[in-house]
Amino acid sequence: MNTQDTIISYAKKTVAEEARAIAHLEELIDKEFSDAVETIHNSKGRVIITGIGKSAIIATKIVATMNSTGTPAVFMHAADAIHGDLGNILEDDIVICISKSGNTPEIKVLVPLIKNFKNPLIGITANKESFLGQEADYVLHAYVEKEACPNNLAPTTSTTAQLVIGDALAVCLLHLQGFSSRDFAKYHPGGALGKKLYLRVSDITSRNEKPEVSPESNINTVIVEITEKRLGATAVTENGTILGIITDGDLRRMLTKGTTSFEGLAAKDIMSPNPKRIDNDAMAVDALEKLEENSITQLLAEKDGKYVGLLHIHDLMREGIL
Repeated sequence: MNTQDTIISYAKKTVAEEARAIAHLEELIDKEFSDAVETIHNSKGRVIITGIGKSAIIATKIVATMNSTGTPAVFMHAADAIHGDLGNILEDDIVICISKSGNTPEIKVLVPLIKNFKNPLIGITANKESFLGQEADYVLHAYVEKEACPNNLAPTTSTTAQLVIGDALAVCLLHLQGFSSRDFAKYHPGGALGKKLYLRVSDITSRNEKPEVSPESNINTVIVEITEKRLGATAVTENGTILGIITDGDLRRMLTKGTTSFEGLAAKDIMSPNPKRIDNDAMAVDALEKLEENSITQLLAEKDGKYVGLLHIHDLMREGIL
């Protein structure tokens, strides 16, 4: 077997072993899991998530997932907790402790201290009979038969299982809270996902120039307007009402028709009537859909039937929506 075949074989084996372990977790979801979710949902406090080693790294990811889906969460390293960070735990907080074995020295020291605070304790462990499994108020069973590591030592399958249990917690809480896509956008305003959910056409047109000519404007005026406003097109309007659009493509097509004199030629003679338009309050992602459906690069925006601006597909590209 060559090196490439060996690598592919090991990779597939790892994926298959972890997939089997994750599939088995479905059988371990029980009433205790449900009770833990409801306890968190009904709590007035935050979720404090702690662990040691690789479990601590998983804890930070679960914290990030919860925070982004409407459940306030804080990470507390188990080793630091017994050296002052227990002050992070407030009266109404719920603590989740993650440990594969449930018997590490740090966990054995930390768990009694948490219980002294009277905070509800949720354990995520592969061993329900462990110290953590016996002491936790709720045990979420993250059992795995073995690690994907050939020596059954390096945390691989077990940390994946912990992560999946954390995701299951976060998703259940999301559903109970009625957390919507718009709520998600509030926590992700700077990312492309957030922009797709909150960015409106008006947010773009308000920053753009507003190219506009009358139907009687001569060709020179049209060319200057398109050039100066740098959006590749201009609206043709009368008393604020959109009559048509002239793009730089329309100008090029006019030239290819062999027109030798532009004298007497007006905007109304070359405009495309009844152009595609969109309400200025519409979502930018809806504008993108309309651009793609019609294979065009510009949309005229209007409000209450009046022209307010022009949106170019490049605007959406700059915002990261496309």
